[in-house]
Amino acid sequence: MKIAQVQINPWEKELYFIVDSLEVKVGDYVVVETSSAMEIAKILELKEGESKDFEAISIEEKPIIRKADLKDLEKLEHYEKNKTETIDYCKKLIEKHKLPMKLVDVHFSFDDNRLSFAFIADGRVDFRALVKDLTRQYQKSIRLQQLGVRDEAQINGDIGACGISQCCKTHLKVLGNVNAEQAELQQISHRGAERLSGICNRLKCCLRYENDLYEELSSKLPEIGSKVKTPRGKGEVIEYYTLKQTVRVKLEADENAVIEVPLSEIN
Repeated sequence: MKIAQVQINPWEKELYFIVDSLEVKVGDYVVVETSSAMEIAKILELKEGESKDFEAISIEEKPIIRKADLKDLEKLEHYEKNKTETIDYCKKLIEKHKLPMKLVDVHFSFDDNRLSFAFIADGRVDFRALVKDLTRQYQKSIRLQQLGVRDEAQINGDIGACGISQCCKTHLKVLGNVNAEQAELQQISHRGAERLSGICNRLKCCLRYENDLYEELSSKLPEIGSKVKTPRGKGEVIEYYTLKQTVRVKLEADENAVIEVPLSEIN
């Protein structure tokens, strides 16, 4: 049994389809039928195994229909060219209805029966009037999907502060939670929000990459304020350096004496 993980557009979750006897490879475009529309999708990954190996995966009912041919890809390109005009029209309607939302993208279903608009907003938005206007204009099924600011960066972003393409644009498919505790654990919270934030104005996703290592190393260190014994006598831990695996200790015998001691030399 062969399963293909495919992506229809950058802001929707990947889907899984049975490949059957089709000769396809990663990067190919294929025609698929979802529960709501006929679509063209890009193959991200191919997996082979027994049915039991895919029990945790939700597989679409119908297998991949066929590989996309030149006509299919030309139709996809035509939709891409119409994006700007469609987005501009929708933005005018958003202004007309004074809706607190920012339009990010639009997707045309391959069968031309559905338009999906992606937007971001701080909270829930009553867009019923907007949907009515869009339905009247395009005579298609209209769907609006709310995204997070990280998703917007994944769609429209380019180069990160590191000077290379954003991780979310290349290999980071699942945008997990990143929080201030991770920055504190890695002892970089003092750098400030501007240096720790990506173009989405949220904490950089790369803070997660080494977090497991920091958690493992920090678990070996004594807590701030704890009493320890060093080669120069007893003292209180006032600071630690996770990667160096050392601690700064204020000695009891001399209140002005602060020493840095390797973890291996304290108990």
